[in-house]
Amino acid sequence: MIIDLSDTSASEIASALVKARRNAGSPAMGMVLTLIVVADESGHYDALKAAMLAAKEHPSRIIGVIPRNGEGPARLDAEVRVGGESGPGESLLLRLYGELSQHPDSVAMPLLLPESPVVTWWPGRAPAIPSADPLGQLARRRVTDAAAAERPIEALHEHCRGYAPGDTDLAWTRTTPWRALLAAALDQKHARVVGATIEAERSNASADLIAAWLALRLRIPTSVTTSEGPGITAARLHTDDGDIAITRGDGLLARYSIPDQPERHVALKRRETSELLAEELRRLDPDDVYALTVEELLHMRATDIDPRKSTREAEVQGSR
Repeated sequence: MIIDLSDTSASEIASALVKARRNAGSPAMGMVLTLIVVADESGHYDALKAAMLAAKEHPSRIIGVIPRNGEGPARLDAEVRVGGESGPGESLLLRLYGELSQHPDSVAMPLLLPESPVVTWWPGRAPAIPSADPLGQLARRRVTDAAAAERPIEALHEHCRGYAPGDTDLAWTRTTPWRALLAAALDQKHARVVGATIEAERSNASADLIAAWLALRLRIPTSVTTSEGPGITAARLHTDDGDIAITRGDGLLARYSIPDQPERHVALKRRETSELLAEELRRLDPDDVYALTVEELLHMRATDIDPRKSTREAEVQGSR
């Protein structure tokens, strides 16, 4: 069921939600969290679609917020959806005009599920300090995506400088299967690891995070080199006996090679945004590993250890 409301208020939207739920024959909510999606007009459709798909695993009230032109009279337009493509939850799309666009929290706050956690997601442009943003202050978890920025590496470092417990970035979520495979390789008997190289297409923020994570965990020099993509194409741990290598050239299947062992193939497909978001919604506590990786990445940058330099340069400047 879809209800369109023009020049409305938060109380009218709440009433419309109750009416829509009743008409849909689902008076019980059964939702576990509120997901606030902050997008612009051009990107909101894909963002809300991803949120709705993630809500199939985590039933949610999805509140899409589109701040429009800050000039002119204050006005709130809304679209209320219950059931159907929205999945097991509910979705609201709010367009804020005039001065109201500067105070989105005042509109969103009355619409939050009571006594339930809140997650705020910026699928596109995000504030430098998400925890200081009005909608970020409402949330227990705050999700950004450096890959959506015009300059992903700069955006990642900006978010890292403004990090607060509860922050995360989908660039980090994309590293999960790579980190799992690298950890599994290190669980096996191997020679001493003396360095690592990550290969990825230009301006891939996830590659920098894997390099920082390996530097943190293994205390080795790491580097990032440019490949044709898509995404991350290889992770190599350099040992005295040869490379432990995970290589993926097609974005689907990876080759897993360890010195003196048969080469194996493992599924390593590039995941959809909805899958990444669903992974982040599984945990509502701060990600301590991400926090430590952010700290390491900032340390490497502050000490002029650039993971995108050649491995040899990184060894000279960054061995510690």
